Amino acid sequence: MKKLILSVALVLVAMTSLSAQGYVPTEENIKSREEFADDRFGIFIHWGIYSMFAQGEWYLQNAGLNRDEYAKAADAFYPHRFDAKEWVAAIKASGARYLCFTTRHHDSFSMWDTDESDYNIVDATPYGRDVLKEIAKECKKQDIKLHLYYSHADWSRDEYPRGRTAKTVTGRDSTRINWPAYYDFMNRQITELLTDYGPVRAIWFDGWWDHDEDAVPFDWQLDEQYALVHKLQPACLVANNHHQVPFEGEDIQIFERDLPGENTHGLSGQAISRLPLETCQTMNGMWGYKVIDQNYKSVETLVRYLVSAAGKGANLLLNVGPQPNGELPAAAVERMKAMGEWLKANGETIYGTEAGDIAQQEWGCTTRKGDRLFVHIFELAGDTLTLPLECEVVEAKAFADGESIAFEKTDEGVVLHVGAVTDCINYIVELRTK
Repeated sequence: MKKLILSVALVLVAMTSLSAQGYVPTEENIKSREEFADDRFGIFIHWGIYSMFAQGEWYLQNAGLNRDEYAKAADAFYPHRFDAKEWVAAIKASGARYLCFTTRHHDSFSMWDTDESDYNIVDATPYGRDVLKEIAKECKKQDIKLHLYYSHADWSRDEYPRGRTAKTVTGRDSTRINWPAYYDFMNRQITELLTDYGPVRAIWFDGWWDHDEDAVPFDWQLDEQYALVHKLQPACLVANNHHQVPFEGEDIQIFERDLPGENTHGLSGQAISRLPLETCQTMNGMWGYKVIDQNYKSVETLVRYLVSAAGKGANLLLNVGPQPNGELPAAAVERMKAMGEWLKANGETIYGTEAGDIAQQEWGCTTRKGDRLFVHIFELAGDTLTLPLECEVVEAKAFADGESIAFEKTDEGVVLHVGAVTDCINYIVELRTK
């Protein structure tokens, strides 16, 4: 019953808050938002010809290369070890519920068989296979939702109006800048993606920030583009990694490298909306494959980050940068597997939950599901934990084995007598409340 009430409430909130601005999400869209929020965990894949250089996805810009010289890498791109079945199986084993795949990054190379440019994995490489079609097929088969990343910014196409990035990239013809032509090109590609690859639960845009320093505000014509997405697939969610408060027509709010309300990387200082939330984060230091970056976060760090995201009512979109041969790095797969094992045992405290009653603390955080409040303890100095709760606690037990935990009500709140919490990723106490 609570789920039904929540669904109706989401519809009413969306319709009352957005109808005045012009965008009213469909019932299919509202349902998709709810399913997305319940999933809590997804895997991000950054893969393109930049993996050939093993220097990350910004190599064309960072190295100040000539775009035509960079493009020659496509002629040697032959990811003979790519296996969509293995990829999706590894993602499923991680406990993730969805995959976000980079269809076209800022270097302009398309990772599907597009009719709008020969600069794509089928026409420009000896590999000649549409990897997106294979991924989409496996996602459907293995019940993993498909999200597609698409870059607004472009460092290679002549038509794209130059932004603040890629100023060192050479080889482009500035006399051919033509925004209407570039905008039409993007929309035709988006139409392909939402027509030829089955259900797509989200389009994940990136690159708006390339014109955030323009003297005259740049008009990306997002309203029309978002309307196109919603027309082609009404259930498809629109997300945009612009580092701003959500724009009209968007269905998800993204935070990059920080949890909502945090801003350690200078990209996520915006206010938190009532839309479903998602934090994207790298598993090591880069998005695309970088051979010298083996500084992978520990399983403990990754699990706690996932839990902390859920504690703030947000999803975690955790990135993996495949190797140029098409394999997922072994270090990434190992961590994904370990996260999946943790979620098998504890996923009930993450999937389908909402932000808990107590925000992130030094000791950990909380998530809630109905009358069940899950207390996630990462570190605890003593053997008791005081929770400043307004609700009444009627039962406390260890989530792992159901063993009762003593508690008492004090002026400061509810005191849990949990004993020593050591040598564990996350000690979980389940409270029954009313």
